[in-house]
Amino acid sequence: MMEYKIKKDTMGEVRVPADKYWGAQTQRSINNFKIGKYKMPIEIIRAYAYLKKAAANANCELGTIEVAKRKIISDVCDEILAGKLDDNFPLVIFQTGSGTQTNMNVNEVIANRGNEILGEEILHPNDDVNKSQSSNDTFPTAMHIAAVLQIQNNLLHKIAKLRDTFFELEKKYEDVIKIGRTHLQDATPITLGQEISGWRSMLDHNILMIEDALEYIREVGIGGTAVGTGLNAPKDFDKIVVKNLSEMTGETFKASDNKFHDLTSKDALVNMHGTLTALAANLMKIANDIRLLSSGPRCGIGELNIPENEPGSSIMPGKVNPTQCEALTMVCLKVMGNNSVISIAASQGNFELNVYMPLIISSFLESVELLADAIHSFNDNCAVGITANYDKIEDYLENSLMLVTALNPYIGYEKAAKVAKLAYKDNLTIREAIKKLGLLSEDEIDEILDPIKMIKR
Repeated sequence: MMEYKIKKDTMGEVRVPADKYWGAQTQRSINNFKIGKYKMPIEIIRAYAYLKKAAANANCELGTIEVAKRKIISDVCDEILAGKLDDNFPLVIFQTGSGTQTNMNVNEVIANRGNEILGEEILHPNDDVNKSQSSNDTFPTAMHIAAVLQIQNNLLHKIAKLRDTFFELEKKYEDVIKIGRTHLQDATPITLGQEISGWRSMLDHNILMIEDALEYIREVGIGGTAVGTGLNAPKDFDKIVVKNLSEMTGETFKASDNKFHDLTSKDALVNMHGTLTALAANLMKIANDIRLLSSGPRCGIGELNIPENEPGSSIMPGKVNPTQCEALTMVCLKVMGNNSVISIAASQGNFELNVYMPLIISSFLESVELLADAIHSFNDNCAVGITANYDKIEDYLENSLMLVTALNPYIGYEKAAKVAKLAYKDNLTIREAIKKLGLLSEDEIDEILDPIKMIKR
């Protein structure tokens, strides 16, 4: 049977599980918002731990809290960062749109755990842990901290790893000439390396876009307190906090020059998630290319071989499917859906505050996590094992009608079209059709239809 303790807030008494560190305001949120199973991301709780520790240090430096309080707040924040108190953060995403209840959840846990360590009631969740702060500036700041850390520590290096895999394949197959395709139809030749270089370049550009967008996320609104005016925050509090944050996390953060903007606008996150959507669009294209090029093995394109990771069918023996491509493209669609959620939610900043912040950051962090995991899985279980099917590539190249394009400067577009139509009608190669029409000599055909000369290096 669960035991309870009584906690008080300005509205009265509330029963709280005896083995938890949260207080009355957290419990009221649990009682009032039984909506879904999606909890506030733990990355936000970790970001809050950094922020509360940085704020305590700033308050102590500015003389607004005692050294003893600063130390115990810092110690409990370290416990949160180490994952020791994870089961004390139970609140759902669908709560107050300002994230106030999550801020108070963190404040209460820090205060109650700190008092337990000290053996006396010294810390107050509002007067000490939340000193010089408001939910309205701490929650958006925590959003930005979490976003920067997850992108830097989880996503970017996984994109770079896949990019490096493509670079290795690009060099490996730089001399393998194949037929190009546009409109899903045969086109002029390229090398397999050139085709893969397009995928590699997409990821190069995505990395640059993300790094550029990160600069706007590094700007935080701490110090704005309730509405952006900084009421109850001492002078230079924001500057000292971001200095501490930068030292603690190893990432650069800077205090916003206009807190009114940062409390109500979520444009930096919209901009950043736009780059994630661009990444998802590129990954969708890459995954679709790979599964089409590897389709078969006998009745598809079959120019690429991909790893055979697991049985593909419960009824068709021996069938192997491009499952990593499928998983990646499903993630891409989820990210595109999250982009709509984030964009619409960000447009709802009324007056001095946006009240869709838990939804924005949960959707954002979900996209980062899914992309990072899916890219890692795709790279390790598919991309690194891609090989060329040389026989298929050579056969398609030899039989392609679009080699006829190289004839244009020599016999003109209309005669070249006649060659292509004859080849298609009589099931001939372009070389055979030219001979049949008597348009060029054997030596001229060899010179003009050399695929190497059709590829610009």
